[in-house]
Amino acid sequence: MKFSILIANYNNGKFFKDCYDSILSQEYENWETIIIDDRSTDDSVEIIKQIIGDDERFKLYENESNYGVGVTKSDLIKRSSGEVCGYVDPDDSIRPKALKSAVEVLQKQRDVVLTYSRLAKCDEHLNILHEFKAAMQVPNGEKYFFNFPIQIAPFVAFRKEVYMKTSGINPELKIAEDQDLYYKMYEVGKVQFINQTDYLYRAHPGGISQNHNKQKSYAYYARAIWEAIQRRNLKEINGIPVPEDYHDPQEIFKLLEYQNKIPFRIKKQIKLRIQKIFK
Repeated sequence: MKFSILIANYNNGKFFKDCYDSILSQEYENWETIIIDDRSTDDSVEIIKQIIGDDERFKLYENESNYGVGVTKSDLIKRSSGEVCGYVDPDDSIRPKALKSAVEVLQKQRDVVLTYSRLAKCDEHLNILHEFKAAMQVPNGEKYFFNFPIQIAPFVAFRKEVYMKTSGINPELKIAEDQDLYYKMYEVGKVQFINQTDYLYRAHPGGISQNHNKQKSYAYYARAIWEAIQRRNLKEINGIPVPEDYHDPQEIFKLLEYQNKIPFRIKKQIKLRIQKIFK
């Protein structure tokens, strides 16, 4: 089972060496790495070319224009040849067992279409600040699951064959394209949590979800949720009518406020235990 590591780069060549080293350190050896540079304005392309050299496992492409992360990540999947895909940002890195653990689950459990583990937030030098403790197994087959609060997070691996049967990542999304992916995969199969920290997320001023981009991230996240609601043909959630059109992120998140409440969390834990028994 070949694993395609997918990297969308924009002005992060200066961090790529750590990402590259983490890929080479993987215990699972049947992989390829597809990189698309989204018309960086720095010297990213030159840096990446120098680092990967003539290693045929790495393939680097360049967009003709700056298309954005939605378009670029969608194209990455199309250019991949592996049965399993997983995104890694060029300024982040993954631990040695990341690929191996995901493949083992997908080989054993054919009804699982997506796996995810835990990330650790790091400083600019990839020193761990804290781990994302909210990551855990979520109930499968729930029409009202929207990863709110966030529990599915990198490192994520998914079956390409199944993904290609969905509508694919929305190319209009500039941020939260990962949430869009999770919803679509969740809608067609089971997801499985791997209880380990595999992804090192580097926090730095140039990060796409940092600083002034936080509000944009919030808005795109809400849009991805609204689009999932439309696909699932939900007219109301917890007794509140769903807006016919997407305008205000607050409208969308208000629909899901109940999912942060204790009664909902208790019901979710009961569902998880039942699903574990009949797994």
